[in-house]
Amino acid sequence: MSLANRDLITTDDLSNQEIEAVFALADEMSGSMKEQSNLCQGKIMASLFFEPSTRTRLSFETAMHRLGGGVISVVEMENTSLAKGESIADMARVVGSYADIIVIRHPWEGAAKVVANYADVPVINAGDGGHEHPTQTLCDLYTLKKERRTLEGLKIALWGDLKYGRTVHSLAYALAKFGANIHFRPSPGLEMPKHVIRKLTTEYAGILEKYGNLKEGGEEGLFPLDAIYITPSGPHQLANIPSVGIQIELEKGVDALYVTRLQKERLEPAAEGKESEKSYPVVDKKLLKEKGFRETIVMHPLPRVDELAYEIDADPRSMYFKQAARGVPIRMALIALLLGAKEVDIPQGKGMAFTQKRDYPVYKRDTGVRCLNKNCVSKQETETRYIKPVFQIVANDPLTLRCIYCEHEIHPQYIASSKWHQGIVEKKRYYSANSFMLGRIQPENLIIFGSEDEALARGFKPGKRAF
Repeated sequence: MSLANRDLITTDDLSNQEIEAVFALADEMSGSMKEQSNLCQGKIMASLFFEPSTRTRLSFETAMHRLGGGVISVVEMENTSLAKGESIADMARVVGSYADIIVIRHPWEGAAKVVANYADVPVINAGDGGHEHPTQTLCDLYTLKKERRTLEGLKIALWGDLKYGRTVHSLAYALAKFGANIHFRPSPGLEMPKHVIRKLTTEYAGILEKYGNLKEGGEEGLFPLDAIYITPSGPHQLANIPSVGIQIELEKGVDALYVTRLQKERLEPAAEGKESEKSYPVVDKKLLKEKGFRETIVMHPLPRVDELAYEIDADPRSMYFKQAARGVPIRMALIALLLGAKEVDIPQGKGMAFTQKRDYPVYKRDTGVRCLNKNCVSKQETETRYIKPVFQIVANDPLTLRCIYCEHEIHPQYIASSKWHQGIVEKKRYYSANSFMLGRIQPENLIIFGSEDEALARGFKPGKRAF
């Protein structure tokens, strides 16, 4: 099967079977690096890094060079026409005419999706703001598979900045897809975003058990726990651990501890960063001596700051430098597949399905409903000239819209129907989104307002029975 001309913007862009195929090709390539030097000869990769990067950028560029291809690159937005006010769409069209594949890192969430929409070549997301980082997740899963032989049923603790850490967002989705159990250990105030939790609990097979600030295992406890995402152990089985058995489950420890640094560049206001630094958890020798960590491998996407002690570098359980090294064969395999230089056999229907994919209605009327995430690409002045807000309607109680670019959610308060008034001013009525009227309006007729003032400005009057 060919993956040629595909984009990789989120972890959901690859099925489990396709991910396994990338791993198999990475294994093949890592054992014969010199033999891959003609695979992408004559091909050019555009390496567009508008945020600082060492491992991701260099591993991508190394991967392309080892495949025999060429690289054109940009680092920092100030060195491009984007600094002059050029739109991402125009840049994508131009760069797509120069290169055969584009790798982009950008501070705006959803920027990679926009590039993929406008470039006529495959696009790989190398990190878009605090949204996702799918190729880092491929490296993470590859390391877990190498060290633990399987992904299904593993217990993985996500540690540190779960709010702004894009690597843990992508990894959480992928772990859920493969049937792992996830322990959330955020630094206070840096918990996993609500929209990530909603996606985990509605589109994958597991459930979330909240435990507040539970101290695991008594005096020899592992760490304060925020929540556990639990997957089923068999088809059609409810994913659950009885409350009486949760302590036993926790005392067994975790298979891997995935540590992340405090994302200072995304914190605000300044006081939030100072407070977070004071309480940020540290992984050191003392922690790894605890019972629950004796067999635990330690992972980190790097760079590290103070959250990972240098004293554990020599510990055989420390995997973060292996993770970084494995980035080259993983990215070699991915580039070769997307460029059509390699094809792989992808078995269909292998293993359990831990996803519950939903076909959500799409809302894209220009009625003033906007994403509230100020770091979303759809909120940027240079991009609003051509990007129109588009949302998925992911829930009705309460009405919840998910931005298709950054996946943040909004909960609008006012609705109307395009069908009922049919252009007759006297019949234009708006209603509370929490009223029974929402259930009576077909998605294709739904009008959603960002505020009551907007509804009034557009000539709608308040409905009498639905407030």
